Amino acid sequence: MSECNHNCESCSANCSDRSNPSDFHEPAHKLSSIKKVIGIVSGKGGVGKSMTSSMLSVLLNRRGYHTAVLDADITGPSIPKLFGIHGRATGDENGIFPASTKTGIDIMSVNLMLENEEDPVVWRGPVIAGAVKQFWQEVIWKDVDFMFVDMPPGTGDVPLTVFQTLPVDGIVVVASPQELVSMIVAKAVKMANMMNVPILGIVENMSYVACPDCGKKISVFGDSHVDEIAGRFDLPVLAKMPIDPRLAQNADSGNIEDFEGDYLDGAADAVEKLLK
Repeated sequence: MSECNHNCESCSANCSDRSNPSDFHEPAHKLSSIKKVIGIVSGKGGVGKSMTSSMLSVLLNRRGYHTAVLDADITGPSIPKLFGIHGRATGDENGIFPASTKTGIDIMSVNLMLENEEDPVVWRGPVIAGAVKQFWQEVIWKDVDFMFVDMPPGTGDVPLTVFQTLPVDGIVVVASPQELVSMIVAKAVKMANMMNVPILGIVENMSYVACPDCGKKISVFGDSHVDEIAGRFDLPVLAKMPIDPRLAQNADSGNIEDFEGDYLDGAADAVEKLLK
C-alpha cells in the first residue's frame, strides 16, 4: 500500500481517516430526477464513445424510457452534432434547461453554451472539470430513466470528477480491434475498479466492415482482440459494431435517431437490467 498523502480528494480508499467515509457524490439539481447514470469510457480517443452514448440513448428511448446524454467531453463535444441540435441552451432563475431532440432525448453539451459552436474550448483542467459538475448540478434533468455520460478519453481530471461527483451506476468501455487497445482498455478498467464503479462490459467499435456484394466480414484493422481482453478482466463483450456507411451518414447529417441498426442491442439490454 502506498503512503497516505492525506489528500482524500484524489484517493479512492475508504479508510478510517477519510474525512467523509461514504463518498464525494454531489446531489443533482433539486428539480432533477435521474434514476440511473451510465458512463461511456475509453482510455483513448477516436474509438466511438460519442456514437455509443448517442445510440444507446436512442435504443433505450425506443424501449419507452426517458433518456439523456451529458456530454462530458468539454474540449471535443460532438453530441449536439449527432442529434442535429444547434443554438444556445436556455434557462431561468431555477437553472439551465437541457436541449431536447426530436424524439425527446435530453442533451447538454458545452457547444450549447458557446456563442459559436465552432469556437474552441481552451480551458485548463480544473475549469473543464467544473463545467462537468455544472452540467450535473445546475441543469434541470426531469424524469430521466437513463443518463449516459459521454466521457473524454483517458483517466484525467474529467473522468475522476465524474466518478467522484456523479453516482455512476455502471460504465461501458468502448474499444477498437487493434492489439494496442488491450493496454488502453486495461487502464480504463483499472480506473473504474479503483473508483469502485461497476463495469457493464465492453463494446468493440469498427470491428469489421461487411462487403456490400457478398456480405463477408472484413477486418479492416486486423484481427479482433476484444474477446481475450474481456476474458482477462472477466467482462462480457456487449457488442461488436461494424463500420457502417449508413450509420456514418446519419451521424454526419445529425439524424442519429433515424438509424435502425441493432448493433448495440446487447449493450442496451445490459443497461436496461439496471432498472429491472
